Amino acid sequence: MVNTERENFLKSFSTHRYEEFLNSLNSVHPGEIEFRVAETPVFVGKEFKEKMLDACESIIDLVLDENFISKTNESIPEGEKVQGNSSFPHMIAFDFGICKSANGETEPRLIEMQGFPTLFGFQPLLAKQYQQHFNIPENFSPFLSGIKEEEYKNKLTQTILGKHTTEETILLEIFPKKQKTRIDFYCTEDITGIKTVCLTELIKEGNKLFYISSGRKIRIKRIYNRIIFDELNKIAEKDKLPVDLTSDIDVEWVPHPDWFYRISKYTLPFIQHPYVPATYFLNEVHQLPTALSNFVLKPLFSFAGQGVIIDVKQDDIDSIKNPEQWILQEKVEYAAVIKTTNIPSKAEIRIMYLWEEGAKRPIPVMNLARLSKGKMIGVRYNEGHDWVGGSVCFFE
Repeated sequence: MVNTERENFLKSFSTHRYEEFLNSLNSVHPGEIEFRVAETPVFVGKEFKEKMLDACESIIDLVLDENFISKTNESIPEGEKVQGNSSFPHMIAFDFGICKSANGETEPRLIEMQGFPTLFGFQPLLAKQYQQHFNIPENFSPFLSGIKEEEYKNKLTQTILGKHTTEETILLEIFPKKQKTRIDFYCTEDITGIKTVCLTELIKEGNKLFYISSGRKIRIKRIYNRIIFDELNKIAEKDKLPVDLTSDIDVEWVPHPDWFYRISKYTLPFIQHPYVPATYFLNEVHQLPTALSNFVLKPLFSFAGQGVIIDVKQDDIDSIKNPEQWILQEKVEYAAVIKTTNIPSKAEIRIMYLWEEGAKRPIPVMNLARLSKGKMIGVRYNEGHDWVGGSVCFFE
């Protein structure tokens, strides 16, 4: 992390300035930001940025390997295979913890990744608000690959729309107005012009989908998919839904839902990189590590940290009846390196990639940061703390 910029930020920080920042941010779509936004962005130097990108690019090489699809066919749970396919994931996100190496150097460690959208719409707004209300140096940018705000928005729009119009393309979610990340849906609408549609509002005729807008029935040809099947399945158990997304539907997906599973925790055991912790499918571990406390157990098919066992004991291993659905991962110890006005914060950085039609590989374009003072990243571990929550990095 860049100490000079951190010190300068803290010198100019005030609670009043932070409140003005929040008021301005919330005024764009009043009442729609349900999560805490941190007091500070994260300033990242060139060397640390390159370390993260090196790990990301090595994983993309793996995704491009001709054997990747066959290696990850088992990643898709039974009954969740979606019709159609896409030869590449339009969006990928890589999450890194900020850690300390054995010799005390700051280094990134991969936590998770997903072939699924993240806050592509909200993050540029958040970055711009930090820039307007705090002293962010001009030689630091939230964007990657040398792009700027307008080019980023054009790339995002083109990736989501493909060859289709804004009317023919929708952002699909289940009960979007109840989602904690709904601010991103509205920001995506602002950037691209597409509408957010709830799964319960879809109309299926044969293998075609439609939605109603201003009294008109409009054919859907492309779906920007924000539905996580784990969540969808829980809802489907209680309510009968009008459309089964795994049935024969004549639409294009951005990204195709299969990529949510193919690029995920399931992929981690295939990766060999200095900044990727050692990971094993639990059913393939023939001799457990002697120091289980240095590992975490993660269920393959869960989202947002649910089911993770941090302090692993032999009893935890013995109680698992489906070890093929779990991974054993080397524990990542976050370092509290973000200096604040009181105790320092830990941070996780998400590198966000877009893969445009016709491109040989994706490029990094944007980022997300989350600050924490608790045992894990997440709201439930940070109640009562300040200098925690959603944020963004500015890269040197």
